[in-house]
Amino acid sequence: MRRNVLLGALFTFAVVLFAIPLLPPSLKNVHHAPPKALEVHPAKKEAIYKQQTIQQDMAATERLARSQVTRDMKQFLNNKDSNKDALRKFKELLNIHPELLWVEWVDGQKKNTVGKIKNELSGISKHYLAEARKSVVQGSSYSSPIFTYGGKSYFVLSQAHTSKPKQSIVALVSTEIIQAVERHQKRNLRIIPYPPEGRYRIESVTPGSNQETTVRTGEDNGNASHYSIDEIVVKFRQPLTAKQLLQLRKELNLSVVRHTGKTYVFRSTKHETSHLKAYFIDKWNPEFVEPHYLYMTNESEGTSATDSKIIVPNDTLYSEYQWNLPEITTETGWNVTKGSKDVIVAVLDTGVQADHPDLKGRLVKGVNIVDPSSAPEDDVGHGTHVAGIIAANVNNKEGVAGMTWFTKIMPVKVLDSSGAGSTYSVAQGIIWATDHGANIINMSLGNYAEAEFLHDALKYAYEHGVVLVAASGNDNTDRPGYPAAYPEVFAVSATDQNEMRAEYSNYGDYIDVAAPGSSIPSTYPGSRYAALSGTSMACPHVSALASLVKAANPKLSNIEIMDLLRRTSRDLGKSGKDKDFGYGQIDVRSALLSANGINTSLQLYPQQVRRELSQLNKK
Repeated sequence: MRRNVLLGALFTFAVVLFAIPLLPPSLKNVHHAPPKALEVHPAKKEAIYKQQTIQQDMAATERLARSQVTRDMKQFLNNKDSNKDALRKFKELLNIHPELLWVEWVDGQKKNTVGKIKNELSGISKHYLAEARKSVVQGSSYSSPIFTYGGKSYFVLSQAHTSKPKQSIVALVSTEIIQAVERHQKRNLRIIPYPPEGRYRIESVTPGSNQETTVRTGEDNGNASHYSIDEIVVKFRQPLTAKQLLQLRKELNLSVVRHTGKTYVFRSTKHETSHLKAYFIDKWNPEFVEPHYLYMTNESEGTSATDSKIIVPNDTLYSEYQWNLPEITTETGWNVTKGSKDVIVAVLDTGVQADHPDLKGRLVKGVNIVDPSSAPEDDVGHGTHVAGIIAANVNNKEGVAGMTWFTKIMPVKVLDSSGAGSTYSVAQGIIWATDHGANIINMSLGNYAEAEFLHDALKYAYEHGVVLVAASGNDNTDRPGYPAAYPEVFAVSATDQNEMRAEYSNYGDYIDVAAPGSSIPSTYPGSRYAALSGTSMACPHVSALASLVKAANPKLSNIEIMDLLRRTSRDLGKSGKDKDFGYGQIDVRSALLSANGINTSLQLYPQQVRRELSQLNKK
């Protein structure tokens, strides 16, 4: 098998949130009306829709933050048994919520104050703090509107003991997470050009060619690929000798950036990609030569009941905010299986917060490809959010519920602190995850450049039985995005609360299925929660379902799992397979019932599916 593979592309995916305090309190049953038709250019209309999506995400994230802080303040006041116990729990509260900048805890005649408010901010927050104190004296709670200072935003909360009004908490809360979500989503939904020209010495080209183009707006991202202008990826017929490497260094001022087997990533201080490509093709007759592309951030185990009982978990944010899981019949699908601790989903992304309380016990050993000397910790937020959609602990009275109760997450950090990573990083991450036992690989990342280096790694994983799932991208284009468009990969588009293709979602003939992707609540760094939108959020729903199918029937191959997900999806849009939804939106209950009783013989598959699988296996 192709064990020694390299990748020449960077992949990034970002997510953004914006606050709209007047949104309805529940996101689960609210169907947002599509944006009002505007007589404007389609690109402008798309940008308006994306801005609205970001604002909805920010509003949802704000509500998640208020809900979690309010709950924990209330629990602290009502559950302490002694002064010593109270002090310990108060410190725990502050550790859990670093966004609490200033806290005033009143216990009878004692007042404890932690934190300091800057003079200017104190003046702005004075009115809200006074209202908060007035409320607790009356035995009620208070929640202020958001206010800003120095480009940052804040709100004030207060909570009184349910039966002892002389015990209360007043807090000034930072909403930094909302701004973080906004920054993340502007890149993720391509509101701004990303990656920016100049980073990594990037050149933008028209996909499928080396024709230069310039990315000036977020809309231009849908018609561009990106590569490092002073690097080249070469796969030789044989590994180079030390003498040959020395010759190349002298002739081309080359250094070896990365090397695996016969594949090398070179960087030159003298020559650019076009010259390097011509040189290697003419002088070395390699297997391939390509630019070094960039990719971006687009109960008891195994129960077998098959009834339609609705299982509603007790996670604090579930019933009010998680519209996505009931939408795809997850609550009834859990009657068939809740997953298995023996199934591993590798999340190739920005890393995962290892000590997030809602991911406790769900992570296995991972790797940091970007910096092998460091743990695969998340310094962006994207990977932690993706991991939570799959595997946030369920029924633990904490935060959100993942789609699976037992599935393990393998964090594989292939994207750096900007949310971008090289082809080599993504390819190496695929190989590492395959060699270390991953059953499914989730890739919420992508770009428009085909890279043979990356494709080799995908083929290696596919041939080893791994289910490969990738997001289609957020540019509202039918241009094939990679790795999603490779035949070995299961491509996912995003739907919204109205069961429509989300307007940011890419589409095309290569789409396999669709899944919820708009305003999805999940785990976020800092032991917090955020609501994000994008095909990056749709993708882990499919990876999670693949893990549930694997748990329901471990004998199924990766090809059979992918086919089962297609066949059991719920048809949306035009009858049959279409460019928006592929075969339809995933249906958890239908897929798991089929897996639980399926005859894995290909003889039972429809003739067309058998033909497609046969053609795929020949590639």
